[in-house]
Amino acid sequence: MAYGTILFSLEDGVARLTLNRPDRLNSFTAEMHREVADAIGEVQTQGARVLLLTGAGRGFCAGQDLSDQSIAPGPEDVDLGLALEERYNPLLWR
Repeated sequence: MAYGTILFSLEDGVARLTLNRPDRLNSFTAEMHREVADAIGEVQTQGARVLLLTGAGRGFCAGQDLSDQSIAPGPEDVDLGLALEERYNPLLWR
C-alpha cells in the first residue's frame, strides 16, 4: 500500500512505521491520521510481533499540524477537542 505522509514496512513479524513529514517536524494531519490507522490495521491483520514507530528528520512528532485544513481557522471556531475525540484517542487505543 502506498502512503503519502508515512513510510511503512512489515517484514519477518517486524513492522516499521515512520512519520514522514520532516519539513513540518512530522506534525499530524487528517491524512496522516488515516494512513497511520491503516498501517496499524495491517500490523493487526498480518500478525506483526512488534511495531517500531519513528519519525523522519530531526524531530519525532510536533503534535497536530495547526495549519491542516481539517482544523485550520475559518468562519467557525475550531474545536480541537473534537480532533482529540475523533482521531487521536481512537488511534492511541489501537
